[in-house]
Amino acid sequence: MTLHTLLPQEIDDLAKRVIEENSAIGRKVVLAESCTGGLVAGALTEIPGSSAVLDRGFVTYSNESKMEMLDVSLDIIETFGAVSIACAWAMAKGALARSNADVAVAISGVAGPGGGTQLKPVGTVVFAKVVRGDEGEPEGELKRFEPASRADIRKEATLCALDLLLP
Repeated sequence: MTLHTLLPQEIDDLAKRVIEENSAIGRKVVLAESCTGGLVAGALTEIPGSSAVLDRGFVTYSNESKMEMLDVSLDIIETFGAVSIACAWAMAKGALARSNADVAVAISGVAGPGGGTQLKPVGTVVFAKVVRGDEGEPEGELKRFEPASRADIRKEATLCALDLLLP
């Protein structure tokens, strides 16, 4: 029997690890996605048993949705922009507050082909991870993927987000 997967094999394999490893420790996750448009949640739900791990996902593509659904402040968006570690951290924090999850990962970026600026060119993606009960600075990271294509940037961002969800 041939296994058919909806997404590229490397995404499917990493999503399987995320589900297996988080399930083994009883950890639930929540996602706040912008440029990936639900791809990370989609990758997780391709895996049998994902309901034991994925609490929910927020696809907050517009700035308005980030503010309404995740309580990202207008000040953050106006000062730093939607593609900033500050915004990604606020997205993750908001997702965690509105879920029953133990860990939140947020993704926001410029997938292109348009929309890039000199400071934030196409391929700029920010990630944040917040763990319930952790004190101190949240994890945040800005990455620049070579803009081969919109699909490539979104694929790389999905892989990075899945990696952040590993325990």
